[in-house]
Amino acid sequence: MGNLSLKELDKLGYGKSKVRSLAVTIVSKHYKHSSKQLIASMLQDVRHNPEQFEKHELLGKIAACFLDQKETRAFSTFELQETPAPLKVYGAKHIEGSAIRQMENAMRLPVAVQGALMPDAHTGFGLPIGGVLATKNAVIPYAIGVDIGCRMSLSILDEGDHFLKSHAFQMKTALREFTHFGMEGHLGFVQEHPVLDSPDFQATEFLKRLQHKAARQIGSSGGGNHFVEFGIIELNEDNALKLPAKRYMALLSHSGSRGLGASIAQHYTRIAMNTCKLPKEAQQLAWLDMKSEAGQEYWLSMSLAGAYAKACHERIHTNVLNAVGLKTIARVENHHNFAWKDTLEDGSEAIIHRKGATPAHCGELGIIPGSMTSPAYLVSGNGVADALFSTSHGAGRAMSRQRAKENTTSSALKKILSAAQVTLIGGSVEENPLAYKNIDEVIASQKELIRVQGRFSPKIVRMNKD
Repeated sequence: MGNLSLKELDKLGYGKSKVRSLAVTIVSKHYKHSSKQLIASMLQDVRHNPEQFEKHELLGKIAACFLDQKETRAFSTFELQETPAPLKVYGAKHIEGSAIRQMENAMRLPVAVQGALMPDAHTGFGLPIGGVLATKNAVIPYAIGVDIGCRMSLSILDEGDHFLKSHAFQMKTALREFTHFGMEGHLGFVQEHPVLDSPDFQATEFLKRLQHKAARQIGSSGGGNHFVEFGIIELNEDNALKLPAKRYMALLSHSGSRGLGASIAQHYTRIAMNTCKLPKEAQQLAWLDMKSEAGQEYWLSMSLAGAYAKACHERIHTNVLNAVGLKTIARVENHHNFAWKDTLEDGSEAIIHRKGATPAHCGELGIIPGSMTSPAYLVSGNGVADALFSTSHGAGRAMSRQRAKENTTSSALKKILSAAQVTLIGGSVEENPLAYKNIDEVIASQKELIRVQGRFSPKIVRMNKD
């Protein structure tokens, strides 16, 4: 390996281990013409600053070894509590037993204070989707999820039914040309937003490496159930927006923080699972102490991902509405994969995780969507403490994506869309309306948590063709 002896490698911190074997292999193959001094300096840099090399094409595997060593250096082992923290389940008849059991398991965490399960709940990783968990001085990356800051955004517009019918072609064109879905790629033109210049991107070496990806993906959406759609919203009398009770055109979008949020979730979940050892059935619920360096880093990173998700929706709405020449008269938006510092009914402070659940403090507005053919509801919260000031984030899945694919054909989906007078651009049978619970029943089962302000009906829907 160049001029470096095994003894010299030992002095550099590359003892008899997997990392030394990797270093020997990589350096002898790719750096055999480099000087001894350059190789030594490079290996020292990788050892002392592995975060900077985590994505390096050649040195990434060596960096990963040092990251693992760093993360497992100090860890604590915890057992689940025999007596679980209090849990309130809403709409239990709509929820599969495995999701309830998963939530009950989470309530036995030593840091759990209180929990709630929403009627759209179904089994997920770590915490079930639809789960709300309050903890003391701890944040759980997998109780928030991979798509940090996934959110809804509704723009109510200064037009109605007539404009929708007469300008359908322009709206379809705008949705095709000014939205982008999927794991990679972008809209094809440079987009600007103040969030891209946030100093938080410079707070850690890890975030610095994600800034370019964030700039490339801004204004785009993920796959799965993410969408951008035009439709009609009918506002109720005396609605919280103080708008006349009538039918308005609206643009509704659902997506999150793209690759930025996913990378943050994966990185800090790994740290949590390596430093907080739990029994096998709860290991995905490993937490970070809020007083720890990793806990503070995750909180800053999560907050940045939330701000970035909001910025993505702002760019989507601006791009699409400018293309059609429409003006926004009211805007409502909310996260549903996030954690907040809050005060519980007894006056104590807690971290409230909402994984697929909408904040619903008294008077707080939110949007609860159904499916590509069923309505979304504009709601205001009633601030119910037993629900941890929360409500559902949608109708919730009745079938897995695989089961939906096996049970519905493309021709059947076309018939459903035709009957509902909905135009779908992209989309797939995995997201067909039959894959979701009945949104009206889900709303009815949580009537104590919310007050309905309006009802949105989708008309032109843009999704990823998975």
